[in-house]
Amino acid sequence: MQLKNARILLTGATGGLGRELARQLSAAGAQLLLAGRDNARLAELSGSLPTLSSSVRADLTRPEGIAAVAGATREFGVNVLINNAGIGNFGLFDAQAWDTVAQVLATDLAAPLRLTHALLPLLKAQPEAAVVNIGSTFGSLPFPGFAAYSAAKAGLRGFSQALRRELADTRIAVIHFAPRAIDTPLNSDSMVALNRALGHRADSAATVATQMVAALRCERGERHFGFPERLFAWLNGIAPSLIDRGLSGKLPVVKRFAHTP
Repeated sequence: MQLKNARILLTGATGGLGRELARQLSAAGAQLLLAGRDNARLAELSGSLPTLSSSVRADLTRPEGIAAVAGATREFGVNVLINNAGIGNFGLFDAQAWDTVAQVLATDLAAPLRLTHALLPLLKAQPEAAVVNIGSTFGSLPFPGFAAYSAAKAGLRGFSQALRRELADTRIAVIHFAPRAIDTPLNSDSMVALNRALGHRADSAATVATQMVAALRCERGERHFGFPERLFAWLNGIAPSLIDRGLSGKLPVVKRFAHTP
């Protein structure tokens, strides 16, 4: 994919990964429409980018938010959608309020599906277009303590695969990225402590953004970032019982940190 002069809608633009993606995509020559919930942060980011950019404030879990972004997208002439907006959640499933679970599903799964559905007519009219969904290793390697999050990210991966096959006779590429843990201020203290106790590595947002921008140029349909996580994700696909046994030994640690305030 040619990033120079691409017109990209980036959701979740003011988060840790979103900001790094915006900076690196702009440095590569892309023009950006930034979507997020904070006008001040959107304006600050937009003003710092070297290429043309605009912004739209919207809550993508609400119909009016989808409509606002769709309208701005038509005006901007977007040809690449990057579904980056998302929230994390760590805790034992039966101890979580249903509103918390519902918010994870609405933000990480329903919102990117609804936005993609709204924008497909515009993308189909472009000479070259792409839908990029940013998932997680936990979508292919579901993990205890992350049941709702794993479900949402697994659903996003399945959507990406099905849509890519559905649009195979069009000019729209559908790409799915699955990074491992990312070190951002949004991570709760208990999540950080869990990763430390289990020896899980977390990549910087800048590192992940660099990997994603490079992968976008290659336009491969699916990429997992991080080793050995991508190996375990592959193994989970062919022998999930092995992963069941391997993770059972980590369960006491997960439960201990899941109860940490």
